[in-house]
Amino acid sequence: MGKIVRKEYPVLDMSCAVCAATVEQTVARLEGVREAAVNFASNRLLVAFDESVLTPGRIRDAVRAAGYDLIVEEEGAEEKQRLAERDRLKRLGRDTLGAWIFALPVMVISMMFMHMPYGEWIMLALTLPVLALFGRAFFVNAWKQTSHRTANMDTLVALSTSIAFLFSLFNTLWPEFWYARGLEPHVYYEASCMIVAFVLTGKLLEERAKGSTSSAIRNLMGLQPVTARIVREGREEEVPIASLRAGDSVSVRPGEKIPVDGLVLSGGSFVDESMITGEPLPVEKKAGDSVVAGTINGRGTFVIETTGAGSDTLLARIIETVRQAQGSKAPVQRVADRIAAVFVPTVIGIAVLTFVLWMAIGGSAYFSHALLSAVSVLVIACPCALGLATPTALMVGIGRGAENGILIKDAAALEGMCRVDTVVMDKTGTLTEGRPTVTEWIWTDPEEASCGDIVYSAEMKSEHPLAEAVTAYLAARGAKPCEVTAFESLTGQGVEFRSGGRPYWIGSRNLLESRGAVLPSDLAAHVDALSDEGRSLVFFGSGNRLLCAIAVSDPLKETTPQALDELRRLHIGLAMLTGDNRRTAAALAARLGIGTFRAEAMPDDKDRFVRELQAGGRHVAMVGDGINDSQALARADVSIAMGRGTDVAMDVAMVTLMNSDLSLLSKAYRLSRDTVRLIRQNLFWAFIYNLIGIPVAAGVFYPLWGVTMSPMLAGAAMAFSSVSVVTNSLRLKWKKL
Repeated sequence: MGKIVRKEYPVLDMSCAVCAATVEQTVARLEGVREAAVNFASNRLLVAFDESVLTPGRIRDAVRAAGYDLIVEEEGAEEKQRLAERDRLKRLGRDTLGAWIFALPVMVISMMFMHMPYGEWIMLALTLPVLALFGRAFFVNAWKQTSHRTANMDTLVALSTSIAFLFSLFNTLWPEFWYARGLEPHVYYEASCMIVAFVLTGKLLEERAKGSTSSAIRNLMGLQPVTARIVREGREEEVPIASLRAGDSVSVRPGEKIPVDGLVLSGGSFVDESMITGEPLPVEKKAGDSVVAGTINGRGTFVIETTGAGSDTLLARIIETVRQAQGSKAPVQRVADRIAAVFVPTVIGIAVLTFVLWMAIGGSAYFSHALLSAVSVLVIACPCALGLATPTALMVGIGRGAENGILIKDAAALEGMCRVDTVVMDKTGTLTEGRPTVTEWIWTDPEEASCGDIVYSAEMKSEHPLAEAVTAYLAARGAKPCEVTAFESLTGQGVEFRSGGRPYWIGSRNLLESRGAVLPSDLAAHVDALSDEGRSLVFFGSGNRLLCAIAVSDPLKETTPQALDELRRLHIGLAMLTGDNRRTAAALAARLGIGTFRAEAMPDDKDRFVRELQAGGRHVAMVGDGINDSQALARADVSIAMGRGTDVAMDVAMVTLMNSDLSLLSKAYRLSRDTVRLIRQNLFWAFIYNLIGIPVAAGVFYPLWGVTMSPMLAGAAMAFSSVSVVTNSLRLKWKKL
């Protein structure tokens, strides 16, 4: 037995979940395949096979024979899939627009000008391009399903439009057949057109939502540098990332992305790790400290020893985790697709049975009645309302959400949000503003307040991340630069310098203590209280004298407390994740009344926390704004991104709060609940007409009360079901969230 390899390939030309099942079954039957799984949401095939028995080329040939296509070339596969999906979306958009342009005149003629001269011929001419050009994919896909003995929404559309069209065509070409029997021929071209137009609209919405998954992966991959400067014999040489190995020395200059995971050998700097930790404050790195690929170096320069490159980096693992988490999600199954395999043969069977029974009862004299009854069954069973049920509710719901700053990408979010019982929130940028700000400035001697210009000038020279918050605070209050000399950075403590011939220092509590300065007793208690609240303290002094204490923190958003209270009223549990230290996290959680939190959480920890909640039976919504949240966002039942966050977070997320206001969470929940309720109501109305209308159309009540239904009345009933579905969906436009 040869080596078993696991590969993932993009699949093209799938239109529904049944297509995915067909590809999966086709590949699974190949000799040498141990495992095959197709995810329709990401359009990818995961296959484990014996490479001594089977080649990727043979797998592709089998998929092509089934009517689909597979990209097996590893080089540029992502880009080829992206281009193919883009072309499919453009084509679907053109087909949808074209179908509506031709369908609307047909509907107007059929409803208002039924007896206009040559009306049937005009409708025939307008219907032909809708079916043969814009709706061609339905018939192609229906044939694929038929050849594999399955049925889906495409089968329903192809069957119903064909029956309605062919019956109408017969009545247009040979109307005398019915006149001779004392009947008036009717045509149903509008049914064929409107079915195609509405279902194409639904498919267009679905394809747009699916497109976000691959773009999220592309954005993550874009964070990986392409080249690095390797240090060999004291010289720097730029090489591709793929050529680096563990143990290589790599130079990183100011402002660059760090190309590999590694340990700092020499030099030092502050590194922005917010993409991993989510925390806004850059972290100081010196010899022996670890760094992560994709993070951004500050103003310093250092050399690192490579511990992981390419697919072995933390960023690469995040990318793979996001891909797998997205792939593990089952696609949202339309109710129509779930029942199509039963619905289609059942309707056909009822129509055939209707014809046979009436012929058996009345013989040739009942031929017209038998045929009309059978056609009425097929016409009234036309899935126009079924095709409308979900798209109309989605269109109104998505539009209503957009009006309120809530971007909902797909039906999975609508279905899942109303079942959420636990909301997990990232701290920085979600609960808080996401940037350090001076919250308190305490002078020990008011007469020294004139030293603000000195602090401003010194902090402008500092590389410490808190210095930006201090300078921004002072600049807003009109501080001006002044002369600062003998400036010296004290590693891990702060800075010291001279101004106007007087020595000064700015830094941590350790620096304050090393200078022999003493906190006044009243100030000491206040400083301790600020520390307990999780605020960072900066001290400014001269010699052994403290001049002022500065408190810096990431402030809460104004709307956060009220938003959390509203979620509690909806009986939704709350949890918080943060890369910050435990003391800061505990202080904020206590302040907000959040009982469950995780501090010092890396991306893997956040992902693990969500999985733990799900394992306990919870339906979890994850709210985040950074790349560090992308794993947890992809893992959650519903993923929600803040609008001011990273593009990756918003691409992975099913829902985006456009103005980063947490108060929109409760509105999103209610919108989801109302929209899902509408979808269920619409599906009920779509089917109730069939449940009542099919027996009437089949003539079940004709022997008892002489009640029957002509194809014209069947078409009217079908149209009325569509109107009721649309009208029901429009109610959401005026519903208060």
